[in-house]
Amino acid sequence: MSKSAYLVLEDGSRFRGVPFGSASEAYGEVVFNTSMTGYQEMLTDPSYAGQIVVPTYPMVGNYGISKEDNESKEVQVSGFVVRQQCQEPSHRESTSTLTDFLLGQGIPGISEVDTRAVTKRIRTHGVMMGAMAINISPEEALSELRKKPQYGNVDYVKQVTAAESYNWTQSLKHLAPETTDIKILVSDFGLKYNILRILRSNGCSVEVFPSNTTAEQLLEQKPDGIMLSPGPGDPELLEYTVESVRGLLGRVPIMGICLGNQVLARALGAKTYKLKFGHRGANHPVQDISTGRVYITAQNHGYSIDPESLPSEVEVSHISMNDNTVEGIRHKSLPAMSIQYHSEASPGPKDNEYIFNRFLDMVRESKS
Repeated sequence: MSKSAYLVLEDGSRFRGVPFGSASEAYGEVVFNTSMTGYQEMLTDPSYAGQIVVPTYPMVGNYGISKEDNESKEVQVSGFVVRQQCQEPSHRESTSTLTDFLLGQGIPGISEVDTRAVTKRIRTHGVMMGAMAINISPEEALSELRKKPQYGNVDYVKQVTAAESYNWTQSLKHLAPETTDIKILVSDFGLKYNILRILRSNGCSVEVFPSNTTAEQLLEQKPDGIMLSPGPGDPELLEYTVESVRGLLGRVPIMGICLGNQVLARALGAKTYKLKFGHRGANHPVQDISTGRVYITAQNHGYSIDPESLPSEVEVSHISMNDNTVEGIRHKSLPAMSIQYHSEASPGPKDNEYIFNRFLDMVRESKS
């Protein structure tokens, strides 16, 4: 492996560093995350498919890799760019280093990069495509990058969704609920395991279905409620999921998270748009309009709902305290609600698991 590597952005700017992980090139949309912990959860979050992730926190890898902290079956990011990566982690549950974790799954990393400069450039000029030049010159990487499709032109949901349906039995913190009186189906747009753990711990039987499952196929299972999961990419490309959700409205209680929030909004007739640099981190303040309380939330999205396009029968339930973007919606008469942030956390904070209780109350009311 070469002793130097570069992160190259599509505007031609380049940032030098030292390679680690897999000795391969990577291409994708470059995004930054402001969380101080949770790098393993970031790496295995399917919502990052097609993206090169840049944590703003200056050190990663210091507590190693744990078997319990994966949020999907594999690393999902295209590449990982950090200021400093720790090669001697310290944690009783650590089973490997960050370097070995990436190497084992063929994912490249670059350390010793001025991640503050990268973040500032993205915040100023907006999110853009990038390349990780390892064992090739920055010029070669930029030339290859210009041949790649733009992030917003690729349906990444098809790449990360479940190949077939499956039942989930694991509970949060290994708690085994005494009853499973509620049947929840999860449409997998790129879900994180913690959504399934929380539902299971709340006494639900949980079954996951691929993103292309139709409304009729879901209703044949006689669910008590349906969860629309988070996931990657532009919701404008997901008309097949939008059409499915339209067929579910009014027939079964629905809750959407992140991409699921946007899909529900589009099914209700609203529009979505791309944010300048997105919301990614575990420290985003959101106000629950019904109570006025502000919660600190985990977020990971690059698109948002246009509030002006929402029909009159849909109300905004949550807003971002940073930029007033829509963070949740609720139908006024149908059992349908959604949030833009990650109520399942992983990484934290855990302040927002109450949303699952609100959804399950809606399911129980509809069931009774």
